[in-house]
Amino acid sequence: MPDDNREQAGRPSPEALLEKARAETRGRLKIFLGAAPGVGKTYEMLASGRAKIADCVDVVVGVVETHGRKETQAMLAGFEIVPRVTVDYRGRRLEEMDIDAIIARKPDLVLVDELAHSNAEGSRHPKRYLDVKELLDRGIDVYSTLNIQHVESLNDVVSQITRIRVRETVPDKVIDMADDVEIIDLTPDDLIKRLHDGKVYMANTAERALTNYFTPGNLTALRELALRRTAQRVDDQLLNHMQAHAISGPWAASERVLVSVDHHPASASLVRYAARMASRLRAPWAAVYVETNRSINLSEVERDTLAANMRLAEQLGGEAITVPGRETSEELIRYAASNNVTHIVIGAPKQPTWREWFSPSAADLLIRKAGDISVHVISGDEQKGGAQRGVKAAAARPAFDLRAYLLAVVYVAIALVAGIVLDQVLDVRNLALVFLMAVLTSAVLHGLRPALFSCLLGAFAFNFFFLPPRYTLTISDPESVLALFFFLGVAIVASNLTATVQRQASAARQRARTTEDLYLFSKKLAGTGTLDDVLWATAFQLASMLRVRVVLLLPENGTIAVRAGYPPDDTLDDADIAAARWAWEHNHAAGRGADTLPGAKRLYVPLRTGRAAVGVIGLDSDRRDGPLLTPEQQRLLDALADQAALAIERIQLVADVDQAKLAAEADRLRSALLTSISHDLKTPLAAVLGASTTLRDYFASMSEEDRKDLLSTVVDESERLNRFIANLLDMTRIESGAMEPNSALHDVGDIVGSALRRAAKILSHHGVHVTIPADLPTVRVDPVLFEQVLFNLIDNAAKYAPEGSTVEIKGWTGTGDVMVQVADSGPGIPDNDLDRVFDTFYRVRKGDQVRAGTGLGLSICRGFVEAMGGTITAANRPDRSGAVFTIRLPRPQEITNDITKLEDMK
Repeated sequence: MPDDNREQAGRPSPEALLEKARAETRGRLKIFLGAAPGVGKTYEMLASGRAKIADCVDVVVGVVETHGRKETQAMLAGFEIVPRVTVDYRGRRLEEMDIDAIIARKPDLVLVDELAHSNAEGSRHPKRYLDVKELLDRGIDVYSTLNIQHVESLNDVVSQITRIRVRETVPDKVIDMADDVEIIDLTPDDLIKRLHDGKVYMANTAERALTNYFTPGNLTALRELALRRTAQRVDDQLLNHMQAHAISGPWAASERVLVSVDHHPASASLVRYAARMASRLRAPWAAVYVETNRSINLSEVERDTLAANMRLAEQLGGEAITVPGRETSEELIRYAASNNVTHIVIGAPKQPTWREWFSPSAADLLIRKAGDISVHVISGDEQKGGAQRGVKAAAARPAFDLRAYLLAVVYVAIALVAGIVLDQVLDVRNLALVFLMAVLTSAVLHGLRPALFSCLLGAFAFNFFFLPPRYTLTISDPESVLALFFFLGVAIVASNLTATVQRQASAARQRARTTEDLYLFSKKLAGTGTLDDVLWATAFQLASMLRVRVVLLLPENGTIAVRAGYPPDDTLDDADIAAARWAWEHNHAAGRGADTLPGAKRLYVPLRTGRAAVGVIGLDSDRRDGPLLTPEQQRLLDALADQAALAIERIQLVADVDQAKLAAEADRLRSALLTSISHDLKTPLAAVLGASTTLRDYFASMSEEDRKDLLSTVVDESERLNRFIANLLDMTRIESGAMEPNSALHDVGDIVGSALRRAAKILSHHGVHVTIPADLPTVRVDPVLFEQVLFNLIDNAAKYAPEGSTVEIKGWTGTGDVMVQVADSGPGIPDNDLDRVFDTFYRVRKGDQVRAGTGLGLSICRGFVEAMGGTITAANRPDRSGAVFTIRLPRPQEITNDITKLEDMK
């Protein structure tokens, strides 16, 4: 492996070559990035487009927004502009970029403004950057513009700076996908002057912008964000270029820090030093552990220390990397050269000076080989530097396998029998190879100690049975002494090497098994959609892999409560509750084997993410005293806990998003309700108040006919107000789930007649045509609710149909259902509104001659019909203009059975 690494050191990086190959098969993307609106991104994009046209490049404009700026409008003149496509959206006609026309035109370069723009519903892609990606995949180059506040990862930062949340964002991968990023920079004073001159916004808008967004502090901060994000992208491009062309670094265009980590406690202080250095330099950094042949011999305590150091690096914002190799300094230099590292931090050598003559330390070798890379040799503090876990580890008890030693005796006995047989044909010195085979067999199958035992046993048998004088332990021939000595030496060395290989193979198998279990666990967590599933999967995985009992606790109503366990267990004593709460509040382990509250029955470990603790794991076993987990099990617990914490946080974030959507919907409904009340409640009240006041003040001077008109107005508006309040109450019942229909078998014709009598005044200027067959089956409905449904539909028809037109009510029998239909002769329902007419407070746009509705009537119809087990749909009439509402009610089962019996009798 090390030789392969040295051979590959001068070769291009395969990942960089693949990225370069992918870039060559698609179009090139150039982004003009600005700190704020008005810095001149669109103008510069058009200027670059003109330069391309001068170079005989086929350039078209896909979409450019001038925002009324004269300079931009003038720069746009002379370009070929692809006509935009029109999209109908909520009664409005919006224009979007016609991606199909651009693909059919297939220019060399297309100019696309405002990369973060959200397309109208009905477009092929919801976001414009996806349109751009499709153009790039078709081999078309794209120039586009973007403001720094639209970058997804910086959205929260921009919101904190400007106090304005930007809704339209693009993922960071869009900038990473760009082949070129050109920063369009303008000082805050120059941009503010442009605003004052009216070159960015109109006068009124500019004044508000200067007060709220375009302040010198905001613009300076946004400018720094834009410059840093551009520098980050350029740095990534430089690293890819170096890797693709096998250029050995460093090129100190930017700083990168690497720290060498090993199993010594002092490495923790090196990690902290590297984190502080990277913070001062504002540079990325990584902690690298070189896994050499000596790594297999690390003790459990040393492995635990190494894992804690790597975990500390991740917690401090670094990248934890393990690379295989033969020699530490060589692998560190190779990694630093391939990743453009400029600073390497390594611990001072601890070995005595005399050993430097025979085995130079990694720090000395690194200094000699570093070249232009700065090497920082730090003397770490082993007493204070160690990464503290806060949990005592149980000692890993080596298992004494008597069977292995008995089998070693058997192997030597077999070798002895074979030696006795071969003694007739082989020289005595060659018989040692037979016993060496027994030693190697013990090393391969059972490890080092049984192999050493078989080595000693084989040497005794070889001496006793084959070296003269035979059947004694004395050796008379000096050559036999030498043969026995070399046999012991070769046997010990061979058994040690063989056992090392066997340990490495066993460790590799164990690592592969653990990795497979972790992969299956992560796959299981990725497929779970509820919090309970995540908790039960986590509890089972922890219990099965660690051989412990598990409880999982999550915050609930200001405290911590048991949510899952394996085996199921929800009982905690006072000491355990105190330990769990402490672990949750302090984000540190507590309980059995920990430094805090060690008297608890269980060990409680917090489930941590990058943001905070999301829960607590409680562990217990049948062993009642002492630490609970070995160092290896603690490392495995860390891996499982990290995956579980991320899964729990993902579920909670999804719940938070859903809750935010519900809150937004509630706000929308509240706003619509207030708007409806302010208009629909105020209008009839104003009419009643005006009519009654006129009657009071001018009653004596008014004619009888005028009095009747005013009284009629009072009655009509009072009824209208009564209907509105009744609708609000009905909607409240539906939304609260308190709707319980009192259903029984009723005749549809009777309920239709009752609804028509109630709506007689509303239909005074309309005709009514009712077609209800006499043999129409009765339906199981609540007569009050069904009458209200019909009344709302009739009221809706009278509202939208012109005076003198006819409202049609039909009834018929469908396949297993009874159908009731109300149709009018009005303008009909726009196609975009057919799916939304039943939404609460949704109103179809209508002419001025149509009296306003509340947006509740049809929503109440749907709620009542569905409560009675039916469905209601809206459509436009196929024979003429007008809307038609169809109610589908299930035919009662008892009537269906009677019809079946009659058919059977026939």
